[in-house]
Amino acid sequence: MKKSFLAKGQGVEFDDVIAEPEGTYSINCVWKGSNWLFTCSKNCCYKSLTLVCALPIAFISGCTFACLSFQHIWCIVPSLRQCRINCFMVKQYLTTCLDSCLAPCCSEMGTCLSRIKIGRYEVVPNEVV
Repeated sequence: MKKSFLAKGQGVEFDDVIAEPEGTYSINCVWKGSNWLFTCSKNCCYKSLTLVCALPIAFISGCTFACLSFQHIWCIVPSLRQCRINCFMVKQYLTTCLDSCLAPCCSEMGTCLSRIKIGRYEVVPNEVV
């Protein structure tokens, strides 16, 4: 049986659920019997629930993922491609407008601001006597 990465950390053992504090111990046969009863009831309940619920849940999950795949393949991806095609002309128009109006201003501001020189000076504190 293939173990999925989702099942990691979900294994419940007897010692994880029932633990006795240090120095307090029950009779050995009670501890072993409790462990056996816990394990058997857990396994029996799990197998019963999977027998009743696994097939319907698998069917519902399969239908859900089929609908999700259908939606992405036939609706979402074509819509995004159509939007990308339709927006291409708007992008070209805005690029041309911004290049003709904003590019000269940015270039001139860059030229003006490139002449600024920044230096590092140490400030000597005034001594008060």
